[in-house]
Amino acid sequence: MNFDLTDDQDMMRDMFARFLDEHSSMARVREAAPSGFDPVLWSGLAELGALSIRVPEEAGGLGLGLFDAAILMEEAGRTLTSGPLAETLVTARLLAQLGGDAGATLLAQVVSGEAVASLAFHDVAVEPVQWIGGGQVAQAVIARQGEEIVLISVPDTGRIAEDNLASTPIAQIDLLAHPRVTLTSGADALATFAAGIEEWKLLIAAGLAGIGREALKLAAAYACERKQFDQYIGQFQAISHPLADLLCDVDGGKFLVWKAIRDLADGAPQAGAAISIAAWWSSDAASRAVGQALHTFGGYGLTTEYDIFLFNLRAKAWPLVLGDPQALIAEAGRRLYGGETAALPDAGAMPVDFDLGEDARAITQEIEAFFAANVTPDMRETFHYSWEGYNPELNRKLAEQNLLYLGLPKDVGGRGLSAYEKTAAMDAFELQGYNNPAASVTQMVALIIHRFGSEELKAAVLPEIMRGEVICSLGYSEPGSGSDVFAAQCRATQEPDGSWRIDGTKMFTSGANLSAYVLMLCRTNTEVAKHKGLTMFIVPLKADGVTIQPVYTFQDERTNITFYDGVRIPDSWRLGEIDGGVRTMSASLELEHGGGFAKYQRAMLYAAETLCREIRHKGKPLIEDEGAQTRLARTAANLWVSELIAFRANWASMEKKPNLAYGPMAKMFSSEKFQSDARDLLDLTAPLSLSKRKGAAAEINMFYRHAQGATIYGGTSEVHRSMIAERALGLPRTRA
Repeated sequence: MNFDLTDDQDMMRDMFARFLDEHSSMARVREAAPSGFDPVLWSGLAELGALSIRVPEEAGGLGLGLFDAAILMEEAGRTLTSGPLAETLVTARLLAQLGGDAGATLLAQVVSGEAVASLAFHDVAVEPVQWIGGGQVAQAVIARQGEEIVLISVPDTGRIAEDNLASTPIAQIDLLAHPRVTLTSGADALATFAAGIEEWKLLIAAGLAGIGREALKLAAAYACERKQFDQYIGQFQAISHPLADLLCDVDGGKFLVWKAIRDLADGAPQAGAAISIAAWWSSDAASRAVGQALHTFGGYGLTTEYDIFLFNLRAKAWPLVLGDPQALIAEAGRRLYGGETAALPDAGAMPVDFDLGEDARAITQEIEAFFAANVTPDMRETFHYSWEGYNPELNRKLAEQNLLYLGLPKDVGGRGLSAYEKTAAMDAFELQGYNNPAASVTQMVALIIHRFGSEELKAAVLPEIMRGEVICSLGYSEPGSGSDVFAAQCRATQEPDGSWRIDGTKMFTSGANLSAYVLMLCRTNTEVAKHKGLTMFIVPLKADGVTIQPVYTFQDERTNITFYDGVRIPDSWRLGEIDGGVRTMSASLELEHGGGFAKYQRAMLYAAETLCREIRHKGKPLIEDEGAQTRLARTAANLWVSELIAFRANWASMEKKPNLAYGPMAKMFSSEKFQSDARDLLDLTAPLSLSKRKGAAAEINMFYRHAQGATIYGGTSEVHRSMIAERALGLPRTRA
């Protein structure tokens, strides 16, 4: 897996960034209005070779890949470059591919910045009058006319400079009213031209990701300096949380562009749909990002004194020359589920990849072989996504094969898998229908015991944990503390003989009815700051004074409320220093990686696809309905972004990169989309989805109920949004 640019690409990006920071400053962008074209900037881009990035070397260009062009476009978006850059990059390549002698002279002028050429998105034989990106300054337009590719010369009198939303150089042109020459014809030529339009979609999407990111950066900076009620407005969750949400969306758009290019390079069957999804997603994400960014500025955002309005207007204007962006997600639906094909561009070299690697494939195969050899049909009947799916026999067998504690370091006795391997393993378990939250919690407890436990505790508890004979629960939450674990009031009082007495109540002690031990966070000091007066203990759940009372959820899960009334444990069962519980708890972070709910999203999408093939709608399978295809494609888009954001978190962890709340982004984004898509897919497949009938219907039903807790446990979305706002956007703390 790799999210890094090559050294050459880093240098190229830095070169373009420095040039655009100087020559496409906001002052220069303002000066370029109302035409939206800066000829000096354009000449400078040409001198740097920007306009020939996608022109093959044999035609005099740089011959670089689509990813290189996307890097340029992201910088162009960040700086609101004044000129039809995406159109020019595509047109220059098309002139080199299809222009022949007739287009050679124009190609030389285009890549040198002496002339501007653009392209028409629709067949001029059908739609002669079209809006053309860069049409106000273009000397020529390349277009399809029936079975031919033509080059249309546009005189100055053939276009009308027209005020428009964002002062971009678009123009409406009657393309059949001007001289034209045929460049080429035939199926191959038409496919090459169509592939150019697909390339434009990706380049615009990359540019929109740059616009959205910069708008959020401007908003965050303003929120760090603007005060209201004697506080920086960035401290208000109403300001910071929407920005955190949108950062996930904007980054997701960039990664969807990268995924589409990777799919093109790999010849993946979903590459055409990936292009449509990337373009749709980035159009939507950038639009919402600039809108929220402007809102952050309040009334000042409406004035022309601040630059944020420029980002607002450009984010809307850039993609709309193609038409309604919502058509793109419908197109993706047809490509994924309706058999629609598309001519696709050549990606060129692509250094970024999302492959989990050979070791990940090996653990997947090992898990598949284990289930084939050890799991009976009766055992499968006990599987459940909650703690109630715990099967003691299977737990021991998994431990025997070292498949139980996959993330636990080898020095503790676990498998010590990498983040990539753990991701693959969790997906493999999900494919088998097996979910084991008990193992995840128990391995965390084992790690803390190993790191902080006494020799007596290690000898008493670790061996039976590692043999898979017992499981452990977490005693963090309390009835009145919610996500604020540091507000714990369950008391641990040391007796004269050094032992401890524990009194209090813990809430949501999932698995306590099945577990042998609970990892307890207790209040040991009320005279210091709340997070400094906590201590960790291991408490046997069969001890005198422990009462376990079931709490049932509508998700078909059982959790528990546990009561501790004078429970006695020896000091040797304390973990870490007295009042040092926070440090002890931090050991569990060794097991953290960019997880999330992608595996559930994927299973839910598959179930919905299955139901849409079963359900009849107007005499045909529902999956043939374009509306259903669109909604499934939207779910697929959310799944892909969840995966990509989680992959980035894994990669950052593996490569020791700065981790700007990537894990919280993965959890928060995927849980929110899991929940919203569960609602939509339940609707889409109704009324069959109301049933708990065994099969896909029961799965959709179950996923809807399961998703309701996704934004709560493991840290609420609100907590994770605050972490994202602080670490990734540099906003001030939003929590006391």
